[in-house]
Amino acid sequence: MGNTGHTFQLLQTYLATYGLKVVAAIAILIVGRIVAGWLRGLVTRLMSKGGTDATIVGFVSSLAYIAMMAFVVLAALGQLGIETTSFIAVLGAAGLAIGLALQGSLSNFAAGFLMIIFRPFKVGDLIEGAGVMGVVEKIEMFTTTLRTGDNKTIIVPNANLANNNIVNYSAKETRRVDFTFGVSYDADIKNVREILKDIVSADERVLDDPAPMIAVGELADSSVNFVVRVWVKNADYWGVFFDTTEAVKLRFDEEGIGIPYPTRDVNLYKVA
Repeated sequence: MGNTGHTFQLLQTYLATYGLKVVAAIAILIVGRIVAGWLRGLVTRLMSKGGTDATIVGFVSSLAYIAMMAFVVLAALGQLGIETTSFIAVLGAAGLAIGLALQGSLSNFAAGFLMIIFRPFKVGDLIEGAGVMGVVEKIEMFTTTLRTGDNKTIIVPNANLANNNIVNYSAKETRRVDFTFGVSYDADIKNVREILKDIVSADERVLDDPAPMIAVGELADSSVNFVVRVWVKNADYWGVFFDTTEAVKLRFDEEGIGIPYPTRDVNLYKVA
C-alpha cells in the first residue's frame, strides 16, 4: 500500500505541475488551428476580391496557413516547457539534411514559386516547354500539369520548365498564320496574287489590322513560292490554317493553276 500511495502522490504532483500546461498546450493547438484556417480564408477572400489569379491565391493562402501553424506548434511546445530555441536548431539541422537529400524537389519548389511570382504563363494558356506542348491545367508547388491536343495529361517538373525556353502561344490576343504556296513557272503570278487575295479577304476571321501580306517569296527549283501571312485571333488560328489551305487547292484546281510536285525519271537499260 505504501508504494501505491507514493505512486499516487507522484501522479498528483505531475498532474498539478504539468496538467494545466498540457491543457493549455492543447488549447493553443486547437485555437491556433482555427485561427490559421480563418487566416487562410481571409487571405483567399482579399486576394480574390482584388482579381488575383487563382493559382497565386491558392499558393499564398497555403503558405500563410503553414506559417501560422508552425508558429502555433512552437507556442504549444513553449507552453509545455520545451526549449524552443534548441528545438528550432534541431529542426534547422534536420531541414538541412532533408534539403540535401531532396535537392531536386526543392529546386522544383523554387521554380514553381518563381513561375507563380513572375507568371510566364497561367492556367488555360497553350505553352511549349521542356520538350512538350499543351494547355496548362494546374500549376502546383512541384509540378505543372499540361493537357495535350489529343487529351493526354503531361506532368512536368517545374524545374524543367524554368530551366528551358517557354513559348506561350496564348500570351497575345492575336497570332500570325504563315503559308507558303508553290505554283508552276507557267502560271500568271498576277492572277495567282489576286486569287490569294480573294481567298484571304473572303474569310471574316482574318483581321484587317495588321493587313494581310501576299508576296513572291522564292523562285525555287521547280516552283514560284508565294508567301501569305495573315493575322487572326488566337482561337481562330488552326481553323484559318486548315480552311485556307483547302480553299487555295480547290481554287487553283478551278483556275487550272498547277502546283509542282517532285517527279523522277526512271531509265531502264537492257543488258545483253
